[in-house]
Amino acid sequence: MKSALCRKLGIEFPLFAFTHCRDVVAEVTNAGGFGVLGAVGLTPESLEIEMKWIDERVKGKPYGIDLLIPSKMEDKEGGLTEADLQARIPPEHRKYVTDLLERHHIDTSDLWSGEYDKRSSDNMREAGAMKLIDVAFKHPINLFVNALGVPPKSIMERARARGILVGALTGAREHAIKHAEAGVDILVAAGGEAGGHCGEISTMVLVPEVLQAIEPYKNIDVLAAGGIATGRQMAACMAMGAAGVWTGSVWLTTVEAETTSTVKQKMLKATSRNTVRSRSRTGKPTRQLQSAWSDAWGAKGAPDPLPMPLQGLLSRPAMAKVDKLAEGGHEGAKALAAYFVGQAVGLMNTEQSARSVVMDFMKDYIDAVERLSSTLDE
Repeated sequence: MKSALCRKLGIEFPLFAFTHCRDVVAEVTNAGGFGVLGAVGLTPESLEIEMKWIDERVKGKPYGIDLLIPSKMEDKEGGLTEADLQARIPPEHRKYVTDLLERHHIDTSDLWSGEYDKRSSDNMREAGAMKLIDVAFKHPINLFVNALGVPPKSIMERARARGILVGALTGAREHAIKHAEAGVDILVAAGGEAGGHCGEISTMVLVPEVLQAIEPYKNIDVLAAGGIATGRQMAACMAMGAAGVWTGSVWLTTVEAETTSTVKQKMLKATSRNTVRSRSRTGKPTRQLQSAWSDAWGAKGAPDPLPMPLQGLLSRPAMAKVDKLAEGGHEGAKALAAYFVGQAVGLMNTEQSARSVVMDFMKDYIDAVERLSSTLDE
C-alpha cells in the first residue's frame, strides 16, 4: 500500500496486531502487517527470550512492543512493596472472590498462596517499565506504544534517540490532545467496542473526533481501533482519515493465539452482545467476554471493584486457577472462564491461522475500496 505510514515503518499493509503471543507477532509481521507484543505481564528475562525468538523469525522485518503505564493508579510512584499492596485489599473483597469460586465448586485453600499469580505490578510503573524498556531497546523494534495514559517522557526520549516511534492509546478527544502535546508519533483511537481497557465513545465517532482535535499538531498518524475484524471495516476507518487500524481481539481465535481452548470456544460461539464493559478484572473499565465472573461483580450487593492495581492482584490468581481447571473440564470453572475481547467477537466465527487473517483483511479491504470507488462518477 502506498501510504506515508507504510513507508515510515517499512510495512506493506497498515494492519497492526496487538497480541500477547509471539507467534502472532511473527506471523503478522511476516505477512506484511505489523505485530506488536504486549509485554506488561513479562519479566525482563522472559521478554528477552520472547524478543530474541521473534527476531530470529522476522529477520529484520518491523515489529513493536506495548506496555501499560497508567497515568493514575494506586501507588503510582512505587513506594509500596507487593506485600504492602496485598495488605490494602479489604478482607471482604477476598471473601467475595473466595465465596464466588466456592459456589462454583472450586477449592480455594491455595488461592492466595502466590502460586497462581507471579506477575509484579511494578511493570505498570515507570521504574519497572524501564527494566523492560532496557531489554526491548536492545532489539530492532520500530515502535513503542503505551496502552493507558501519556507515555513517560523518559521513555519517549530514549525511543527518539534510537529512531523508535512512540504511540499511545486514547479513548477520548481530550486525552488525544494530551498525547499530542506530549509529542507522540502515533495515536491509537480506540472506541468503546474494543477489548481490554476502553472508553465509552464508539469508534465511528471517536476517529473523526480525534483527527479533528489534533489538526493543529503535525506529523501524527492516527490508527483506528475498536471492534475491527475485517478489511471492509479497515477501509471504512481509512475513508474517515485513519492511517491504518490497530486490532487485538481478532487474533484471539487464531491457531497461534495464547487463548485457552475453553475461552477460545466461547469466543467462537459468542455474538457481539456477549461482551461487557466491567472493572472486575483490572479496576479500570475493560471490555471482556461475559461470564459468571463479570455477572457476579455486577450483581446487587457486590463490592465495588478496587482501584488499579489492587483489583488485578485480587482477580488474577482467581482467574488463573479458573483457566487451569477449565482446561481440565471443570464445569464450574468453565462458567467463570473469560478473557478480554471486543464486540468484534461476533465476527470471529472460525479458528484460522494468523497469516490467513491478514490475507482475508487484504482481500476484503481491496473489495471494499473497489465498491467505494464504483460510487464515483467516471
